[in-house]
Amino acid sequence: MALEIRQQLKLSQQLVMTPQLQQAIKLLQLSRIELEEVVRQELEENPVLEEGADLADDKELAAEIAEIPEASASTEEVKELQGNMEEFNQADWQNYLDGYNAGGATVDTYEAEEERPSFESLLTKKTSLADHLAWQLNLIRIPDDEHAAAAEIIGNIDEDGYLKASVEEISQAAGVSLETTERALAVVQDFDPAGVATHNLRDCLLKQAEVLGMGESLVGIMLRDHIDELENRKYQSIARTLGLPLDDVLGAARVISGLDPRPGRAYSQDEIQYITPDIFVHKVGDEYVVVLNDEGLPSLRINSFYRNALSGGQKVDEKAGEYIQEKLRGAIWLIKSIHQRQRTIFRVTKSIVKFQRDFFEKGIEYLKPLVLRDVAEDIEMHESTVSRVTTNKYVQTPRGLFELKYFFNSGINTTVGDSIASESVKSKIKDIIAEENAKKPYSDQKIVEILRQEGIDIARRTVTKYREMLNIRSSTERKRLF
Repeated sequence: MALEIRQQLKLSQQLVMTPQLQQAIKLLQLSRIELEEVVRQELEENPVLEEGADLADDKELAAEIAEIPEASASTEEVKELQGNMEEFNQADWQNYLDGYNAGGATVDTYEAEEERPSFESLLTKKTSLADHLAWQLNLIRIPDDEHAAAAEIIGNIDEDGYLKASVEEISQAAGVSLETTERALAVVQDFDPAGVATHNLRDCLLKQAEVLGMGESLVGIMLRDHIDELENRKYQSIARTLGLPLDDVLGAARVISGLDPRPGRAYSQDEIQYITPDIFVHKVGDEYVVVLNDEGLPSLRINSFYRNALSGGQKVDEKAGEYIQEKLRGAIWLIKSIHQRQRTIFRVTKSIVKFQRDFFEKGIEYLKPLVLRDVAEDIEMHESTVSRVTTNKYVQTPRGLFELKYFFNSGINTTVGDSIASESVKSKIKDIIAEENAKKPYSDQKIVEILRQEGIDIARRTVTKYREMLNIRSSTERKRLF
């Protein structure tokens, strides 16, 4: 068959993702912290953008944003509540505060701003495990080579208090002999907290038992020779092997359970991460009101200098004009995208409240099965948009703080023909296990039977899956003999 080159004209349609549309989609799926970071970065890179007063002061920009379909009339009401903050922002608050403090006891004052201590100098730092161990090391007198080995040991201890390097590796890194390293290790292991600088759980607990004077007792014997049986709660096997009454073994096991398997966690540097909700749901009378949380998000506006330059108020050359025009388009689209994001979150949350009203009224037991398609059809948006909006977005409700994804659950059939949300079933499983007898915990099959008595038809493997999602151990691991 002969090959030939031929021209052909074809008419087709396709969706082209413009940079502006890509930016709008990106902003839609960002979390609140990520959005604040993006806005701060744009403020640094785009000279046309600035933090300013109310949007009503920028009539052109307000007209641009007004083209976006309104999600609710509450947007205008929020503007009225904000009021005119121009006079408030222009007030000389420094002089006011100086005069206010002049009449009574005042804090320390400084003649020059340079004399004022920095904010960082007033902060306190939590003592880490390494700092605590180094402080103890500096309080004792040992040879320099042992001191160097001990410092190397402290540097190789993880946040739980375990030594993650071998004696040979530490000896080589510190440039000392193995004997010196072993002596230094013995010194560090005597430091507080007890059990620190050990290589495994057995040695950690055994060191704590020795500090309590139980190294040679039944507690020490069980830790040295029967640690595997202890982990699997085979107390009867230990009693038969040692030829002791079961009560004695249970008493020693009770003491061991009070030891700390992670001695370094008291000095953990993990800081609590607080979640700022994107939106609030308040109950006013018999109705639930949805309110956007704009606190912390900079109020953006167009810089008046560049706006006047484009409108002919100032002379600019052609290249500068093109640059300002490009930055202006980017600034307007960013502000429009942020407003569209906030309105979409508002509409999705309002739809969720409508579908899950029983949850807000009565609790998690009344959470209904809900999928993205239900909300998408209700607010006339695509499912992918709803999915992006509900990811990493949080809502503060009278029932607590929840991720928007929390309200979307698959349905589980009941014996009466209805369906119940999977989160409600998880809550019931958690309550059942919380009320069980610790000496005779419920098996997954027993939980299936209890749920069936309450009208919930569920398979055993589903109970196992939900139990694991709740980080609840199996019945054999939950069993307690004391």
